[in-house]
Amino acid sequence: MAKQAKSVNKVVASSGNVFADLGLPDAAELDTKVRLAVAVNRLLESRRLTQAAAAAALSINQPKISALKHYKLEGFSVERLMTFLTALGSDIEIRVHLPKRSSSPGRILVNAA
Repeated sequence: MAKQAKSVNKVVASSGNVFADLGLPDAAELDTKVRLAVAVNRLLESRRLTQAAAAAALSINQPKISALKHYKLEGFSVERLMTFLTALGSDIEIRVHLPKRSSSPGRILVNAA
């Protein structure tokens, strides 16, 4: 039997944003949207709402709830997702920190409890 060449897998540390790691444009916005959508979906699941009831609670139609549940977020802005969270009783806090001395751009970070 012939010897097979050993393959070496290179491990690359994540930046913390999978969209940036994939080189996608608007990676920060995509990451923010997903984190907000996760928070919305967790709230909807914890309340055991049907899609129809969730749609009524958020003042949208059922197909939009289905898209949200499947993380098809093209039709949702960050602002709209935050509006959903407040409609479900969540508080949203936005803090702006002064820039560091570094010349690198700032970042957006979403922490959902």
